[in-house]
Amino acid sequence: MSGYVFALALCILVVGLLFFLLRTRRIREKYAGIWIALAVAVSILALFPRLAFWLSDLVGVETPVNLLFAAAFVVLLLVCIQLSTEVSNLEEETRTLAEEIALLRLDVNELADRVTGPAEAPNGDGS
Repeated sequence: MSGYVFALALCILVVGLLFFLLRTRRIREKYAGIWIALAVAVSILALFPRLAFWLSDLVGVETPVNLLFAAAFVVLLLVCIQLSTEVSNLEEETRTLAEEIALLRLDVNELADRVTGPAEAPNGDGS
């Protein structure tokens, strides 16, 4: 099996997996779209291998493999940056929610104290 056929088969498998993950709601559309676009780009290069040679000549890279490695590096770097921003946003939301829950608990405890009177705090002398 040539490398081009293997790449094409792998892209078809990845796209199938992505659609399965979309159907089961395990991945959001904005993430799946990026991976599907990447799989389509690799499929185009597998179907038309001369395109990789043309692109490497256009950019001035000696061999197409070096261009593909550089492109893969850039894609992975962009994915890492995007995931880091998502994690940062989720951490901020988690911190905000924890603060809101703490304030709501304080309000509930104050209301409960007004209705039933303050709860007697246990003292340390055992009585």
